[in-house]
Amino acid sequence: MSKMDMNQILQTVREQYGRAATTAGGCGSDPASTGCCGKAQGNQAAGLAMGYTTEQLQGLGEDANLGLGCGNPNAFSQLKQGDVVLDLGSGGGFDCFIAARAVGESGRVIGVDMTPEMIQLARQNAGKMKTANVEFRKGEIEHLPVDDESVDAIISNCAINLSPDKQAVFREAYRVLKPAGRLAVSDVVATAPLPQHLRDDASKLTGCIAGALTVDELEAILAMAGFEQIRVLLEPGSRRLIEHSLPQSGVEQYIVSARIEAVKPSSTTNPTKEAADETAL
Repeated sequence: MSKMDMNQILQTVREQYGRAATTAGGCGSDPASTGCCGKAQGNQAAGLAMGYTTEQLQGLGEDANLGLGCGNPNAFSQLKQGDVVLDLGSGGGFDCFIAARAVGESGRVIGVDMTPEMIQLARQNAGKMKTANVEFRKGEIEHLPVDDESVDAIISNCAINLSPDKQAVFREAYRVLKPAGRLAVSDVVATAPLPQHLRDDASKLTGCIAGALTVDELEAILAMAGFEQIRVLLEPGSRRLIEHSLPQSGVEQYIVSARIEAVKPSSTTNPTKEAADETAL
């Protein structure tokens, strides 16, 4: 993919999610759509359908819970008191605020999003909720504004799939994680080749569809970045949510939501530099 194509995809995503932030209406071409795997059935109901508990949803306003996800990364992130957590594509701050409760006052949560409207909305939500241990930074997940080896855990909810350069995303995730740091991602994967008309449809791209990788492709990219203990667990029940999001498209035949888990080794090397060194020999 050319740099121009990548920039066009990022601009499309930025525009669609900017509208979602200002209207709280979702990112697809259908005004009733609410993103990857939900429709205007009420964001509380959508959250429950994605695996969030009533306790997790309690106290989170509609402006934070935009219904744009496809799972619940907090359910398997194994967060503990004092952790530093990074959310890739943090949107209105929904998963950040849930993570903030898990890490407590001694922990910290950083949300990164490239959409100015989302950053503004998330900061407003943090102010309303008086959440002191969460901060939001504007930036691309392919070029994280985060220091090396400064994060205990990374979460993400249906955002990495939107990136035109997923290898860069996972290289950056590896860079910022501390040794033995954890990756916990909810996203969609392809279970069959997507027809070209779905890949070419910009509205479905920003609905987290057209950029889906297969499980094998995803595992290979994670391993290339240096991760170990890689697991991609499919969630077959998510097909109903996907069908509801894009009715009569048949896209649920090709994609499914998944839990994506990986760990940075406790003793690490730079896999990119190591590969370059081997090539030079």
